[in-house]
Amino acid sequence: MPYSRDVEEGLKKIKAQPGDRVRVKSKKQVFEGVLLPKPELGASASNLILKLDNGYNVGVSAKGARLEKREGSVALEKFAEWVPDARSELPKLSLVATGGTISTRVDYQTGGVYMLGEPKELLAKVPELSDVANIHRIESPFRKATEDMDHSDWQRLAQEVVKELNSDSQGVMVTMGTDILHYSAAALSFMIQDQNKPVVFTAAQRSPDRGSFDGAMNLLCAAQFAKSDCAEVSIVMHGTSSDDYCLANVGTKTRKMHTSRRDAFRTVNAQPWAKAWPDKPPHFLRRDYKKRSDGVAKADVRFESKVAHVKPWPGASGELIDFFVKKKYHGIVVEAWALGHVPATAKHSWIPSIQNAVEKGVTVCFTSQSLYGRVHPFVYANLRKASFAGALYLEDLLPETAFVKLGCVLGRTKNPARIRELMLANLAHEYNDRLQQADFLG
Repeated sequence: MPYSRDVEEGLKKIKAQPGDRVRVKSKKQVFEGVLLPKPELGASASNLILKLDNGYNVGVSAKGARLEKREGSVALEKFAEWVPDARSELPKLSLVATGGTISTRVDYQTGGVYMLGEPKELLAKVPELSDVANIHRIESPFRKATEDMDHSDWQRLAQEVVKELNSDSQGVMVTMGTDILHYSAAALSFMIQDQNKPVVFTAAQRSPDRGSFDGAMNLLCAAQFAKSDCAEVSIVMHGTSSDDYCLANVGTKTRKMHTSRRDAFRTVNAQPWAKAWPDKPPHFLRRDYKKRSDGVAKADVRFESKVAHVKPWPGASGELIDFFVKKKYHGIVVEAWALGHVPATAKHSWIPSIQNAVEKGVTVCFTSQSLYGRVHPFVYANLRKASFAGALYLEDLLPETAFVKLGCVLGRTKNPARIRELMLANLAHEYNDRLQQADFLG
């Protein structure tokens, strides 16, 4: 969609078109930047869209303003691609790219960012990687926004990552979007068996066209951590809102705790594996991780898709449980209140519905909306009612991790005793037996 007739005539008069450098001077302000096409959505036809030198876009009213074409222009929708030079003296790492903000580019038709950039375009943003590791192989099993992912994507990803773990690579980096990054990391933590090398997820909260792009530092820190001896699944993202350091968070204990901050990802109810920097080895904060080995990793990608994640609200009825039972779901994770409360004595008590679900073979697990701390079935009388009805209380397990783990466990067995045993077992550092004061950020 073009700009308004008046704006188009003004641009024609100074012989400017999208990609040219333009100055817009009004009575109060002066803006200078690269002229962008008008987005199809969400922008006034009388406002010029400029990309400023700091990387941000701004809409400037052209009404009554003086337009001036400046020297210089850029080719829009032309993105550099880069394949790092092979340096035999550096550790070999594999990159598995699946999309997300870290590999986005501006979509000038919508004014937003486009999530399906080529992996080579991502590397062009971070040429310093060639000094950290030999990125000798780039794979992309799929490219999509994480909000569009489901368990089948985790299965494909786990198989691709295991293939790289059993190759000549010394570690694997995975890039994707941030929305359900913690679900994905938890999924691979359970799907990868006998892990022999580091698997490091990383991403970006800000797109590459912005001055506050965090993906470059995250990628460099992830590469440094992928060279370490920590043969676990981790999430490496900014540790503060500035460029101080990154944190290598535990794959099954991490949650996205802010919608937009660069340090949104935090290990909950535990300490991160380490602090990581872009230009030196990581500093480990704990040593209870599995060390890299010469073993052979395997992928067990069995997953039961008929698992629900529900959250009670004041006045919510147990009919919520009944609905999923009628839909033939095999497992339900209840993100309950505090120590694990749901309505238990009021007219909308959940207890009969939980008991009915368990009697029909549905596994019902309890976690907490509080996130920090642990659920406990015996502190209050109402907690005991849910427990005696058959609900399985999952200690300090995060709700999202519980959902993923239950899907994996039910994919492997439908035996109630075995399900209980596996759900309560600490398979991938998902439980912390002793919570410390330092495990709560507060």
